[in-house]
Amino acid sequence: MLTIRNLSVYYSNIQALQDVSLSVEEGEIATLIGANGAGKSTLLKTISRIHPLTRGDINFLGHDLTKLSAAQVVKAGISHAPEGRRIFPEMTVLENLEMGAYTKGSSFRNNLDRVYRIFPVLKERREQLGETLSGGEQQMLTIGRALMATPKLLLLDEPSMGLAPTLVRTIFDIIQQINREGTTVLLVEQNASMALSIAKTGYVIETGRVILKDTARNLILNPQVREAYLGKRATSLKQSKGARL
Repeated sequence: MLTIRNLSVYYSNIQALQDVSLSVEEGEIATLIGANGAGKSTLLKTISRIHPLTRGDINFLGHDLTKLSAAQVVKAGISHAPEGRRIFPEMTVLENLEMGAYTKGSSFRNNLDRVYRIFPVLKERREQLGETLSGGEQQMLTIGRALMATPKLLLLDEPSMGLAPTLVRTIFDIIQQINREGTTVLLVEQNASMALSIAKTGYVIETGRVILKDTARNLILNPQVREAYLGKRATSLKQSKGARL
């Protein structure tokens, strides 16, 4: 479904991504794990064309995304739920959801009904301002807004950030439900254990480079990955004692 080859991205004169290649198969959950500053969010922003690339190829269902605007990427079938939620705080829940559906027109009602079915609390809060929602509810609104565009591929950036453990489990259960209903997911997540527990394929990124790809199950069992990302303190595979990748 999504193929990225030799992608490089800069912020001014600082290289954020270097020759990144990965692929996401239709129907799967793929996850990208890594420490803060590794380039995870930059990759999602580049896929959704929020951030320009220096070189490389991004192909989605036959579309060369490097030639599309951010709005055209949404129309092509990719929605992005960004890190930090980024809801419109002074708009109601319903108005936030309407913003996510600006490309859909006549299918708005069906999409809204689906979001309300997945997130019943959003229906209850539909007339409340976004800023009055709890952190978990705001995260649900962020994902719900992305779903309003009926994406074939959903980009999720740190959906568990700042949430209590019980809410984290709820959000990950919902991600699996969305996937079972036919939406492919590319998940960026610092909670590597949770991300790998629901994913089929995993990538490890460090300092702008993808250094490891495997099935999620194999990554969970990889002793270097366990030491670097699944222990009490995330480090680096390059710093893990005896790591041979």
